[in-house]
Amino acid sequence: MSVNIHGSPILYTIPILGGINITSTLVITWCVMIVLTLLCRWLTKDLRVKDISKRQAVAEYLVRMAENFVLQNMGESWGRYVPFIAAIFSLSICSSLTSLLGLHPPTGDVSTELAWAVVVFVLITYHNIKSSGLGGYLKGFTEPIFLMTPFNVLGELFKPVSMSFRHFGNIVSGVVISALVYTGLMSVNHMLFGLLPGKVGELLGSIPFLAVGVPAVLSLYFDWFSSFMQAFIFCVLTMVFISSAAGEE
Repeated sequence: MSVNIHGSPILYTIPILGGINITSTLVITWCVMIVLTLLCRWLTKDLRVKDISKRQAVAEYLVRMAENFVLQNMGESWGRYVPFIAAIFSLSICSSLTSLLGLHPPTGDVSTELAWAVVVFVLITYHNIKSSGLGGYLKGFTEPIFLMTPFNVLGELFKPVSMSFRHFGNIVSGVVISALVYTGLMSVNHMLFGLLPGKVGELLGSIPFLAVGVPAVLSLYFDWFSSFMQAFIFCVLTMVFISSAAGEE
């Protein structure tokens, strides 16, 4: 097994398709998407107008939340983006939470966020050209003066980069900090109980007493709160950039 530049282990390659690497990021991402798809199919099964089931009530509640989230940030005319934003939001959270299963989260691989950001960048460019025309879009890079053109181009290109690295950095930092704290507590636990004589010290030193409470508290922040916040921030930036690019469209 080899490792790619993002630290995601390469499971195997497909020679007939140009040696495409199948990494753990791809496998876990596809598993998350399959689970989300099956969950959506289950929640929307046997929909009714009257006497709805609890399952349908949950589905309708989630849809209303997604609609309110998008319409409040983008405006009433942007309802078509509800499925897109909801898909990114749910995929981001669920991908990050796979760390609770002891897996390397797909959001801990920068290629995941960069792929999402590239899609967002294409949508931003599309709405910019649609609202201003190709000539107006290109002319915008020369404002307020022509000398600013290179910086304006770089600023536009760095949008997806900044979005992806912000998300990636926060997820990876949480994984690294949690691992360091857990390892440190295990060492302190072994050192303290190792002071006890004989087999008693060895036995108690092997039981992670100190590594129970603190990592659990850190998990509440890094695995739950931080996962939610990073998905929220990424989606809000997506909506702001797209709606701003559209202007008066």
